[in-house]
Amino acid sequence: MAAPPRNRAMTDGTGRPDEFGFIATYLAPLAEGCEGALGLKDDAALFSVPPGQSAVVTSDALIAGTHFRITDPADSQGAKALGVNLSDLASMGATPLGYTLILALPPDWTTDWAQGFTAGLAEYQDRYGIKLLGGDTVAIDGPLTIGVTAIGSVPGGGQLTRSGAAAGDDVWVSGTIGDAALALALSDRAGRLDAPDYAHLLTRFERPQPRLALGRNLIGLASAAIDVSDGLAADLGHLGRASGIGAVINVESLPLSGAARRCIEKEELSAEIVLNGGDDYELLFTAPPQSSGAILAAAEKSECAVSRIGNTNDGDSFRFIGKSGEDIDLETSGWTHF
Repeated sequence: MAAPPRNRAMTDGTGRPDEFGFIATYLAPLAEGCEGALGLKDDAALFSVPPGQSAVVTSDALIAGTHFRITDPADSQGAKALGVNLSDLASMGATPLGYTLILALPPDWTTDWAQGFTAGLAEYQDRYGIKLLGGDTVAIDGPLTIGVTAIGSVPGGGQLTRSGAAAGDDVWVSGTIGDAALALALSDRAGRLDAPDYAHLLTRFERPQPRLALGRNLIGLASAAIDVSDGLAADLGHLGRASGIGAVINVESLPLSGAARRCIEKEELSAEIVLNGGDDYELLFTAPPQSSGAILAAAEKSECAVSRIGNTNDGDSFRFIGKSGEDIDLETSGWTHF
């Protein structure tokens, strides 16, 4: 991002600001108070990490119609774009420092959308104590595309990764699973569901809550970690293959919100939607059994519930066991782009 040339018009002839007017009006306020952002007037930004820390960088792209619905409120689009990236930082035990933003705007973008979108970004910035560092804005003849790169730091050598799990570890997950997937699956039936229940599910889809405090407090306790974005079954597979282990999960131990339980019962849905749905943005992690007390203490300190849902083994398969000990076969294995 850079400042506009002198004497250049700041509108595009439609009443909307042009690129530089967009930056000045909507994005520059998100960088206020961040010295390294340089007012979004230079070609790049500056940042540093505390002594003894390593930088952690992650990027995610969100495309309208694929990662969020075009009809989702604009503020939730901003909140989700930032939240999913912060969840990646949480999975490595990192503290966020800032982020960059790429916006590819379709021809029909409006000032109302821009105001709402940046309000959602500002909400999450304030909540997690970060600022916008820079980025790029372009126009495209296609769907709205949002790219965020989040930057954080972690004590040197203390980062959580997917590859540290060992056979015999416990498998844990934070929060609740399945809410966001249910919000999407039941969107055409929302009118016959309890309104507060569906509102809870929809909030979980539109506004993920990155478990940053829990991630930091799991450093030195968890042997491996991943955030649940593609679905619990798929992300367990990612972690297991990186660590070279298998796992057995007790489906009855999966933490469900009250709203999710009631909706599943009312609509007679299977456990597969919970295991494969994705968009949970909870932390799935492993730890030695002797660390269970410390794990629970870390969760309490983080004000985030955790549930022990299974165990790892020295195999290479991932089994999901039902109430009576039967294997639950999944037709799909979670979200994939290809």
